[in-house]
Amino acid sequence: MQKSLSAPSVRYHLIDALRGFALVNMVLFHLMYDIFNIFSAGTGWNSEPLTIIWERFICCSFIILSGVSFNFSHRPFKRGIILNACGFLITIVTVLVMPSQAVWFGILNFLGCAMMIAYPLKAYLENIKPVIGAIVSLLLFAFLYGVPEGYVGFFGMELFKLPEFLYGTKAFAFIGFPSADFHSTDYFPIIPWIFLFLSGYFAWRVIKNCNADRFFKRKIPFFDFIGRNTLIIYLLHQPIIMGILEIISIL
Repeated sequence: MQKSLSAPSVRYHLIDALRGFALVNMVLFHLMYDIFNIFSAGTGWNSEPLTIIWERFICCSFIILSGVSFNFSHRPFKRGIILNACGFLITIVTVLVMPSQAVWFGILNFLGCAMMIAYPLKAYLENIKPVIGAIVSLLLFAFLYGVPEGYVGFFGMELFKLPEFLYGTKAFAFIGFPSADFHSTDYFPIIPWIFLFLSGYFAWRVIKNCNADRFFKRKIPFFDFIGRNTLIIYLLHQPIIMGILEIISIL
């Protein structure tokens, strides 16, 4: 049985810094998104290869780091409830204020559900060899990446289509089976993203077993501060950006 890594005696500041770096990238990405998509300063930005790569890098970073941090979480179920509540708040605000940009089951809802799902399974996860767990999780993520698009394959390579009845209702969108009329500007279903979350969980256990965790005690002050205040900054950054851009557009 693998030794539990919860409640470390030291804080791994580099994890906070990496989370802070990802958040700074997210703020900049949303700034560009708002300029090009909401304030219509340009066209075609969303389809640019660098834009797609940037967006995937930010999201994957957050999810992997959340999986890493799950090793240290004292009350993951409570944390999951808080994140889901914040996610639902974002849904309500976007639906009421800007329906065309509505967020249904965005990143906060996913992370909240991932913690609530992984928590009762943690005792079993700790019995899996970290290297095996990390590899299997990444493979499952790769093979199930196309599930929201209606198929199983390897990223963009389709192996077989899934039954259409799975995509017959919006109610299954949070699992990974969105209906044809489902739309969300920020959408991270449980399948396939739960497996990327788990890959982060196992990756840290690999790092710990290799005694490489000592490198994560290093502190990068600015990003460390941002990373320790991720949730409040995430909730506030879009209203602030939108307010500034609105003032600029009026002037």
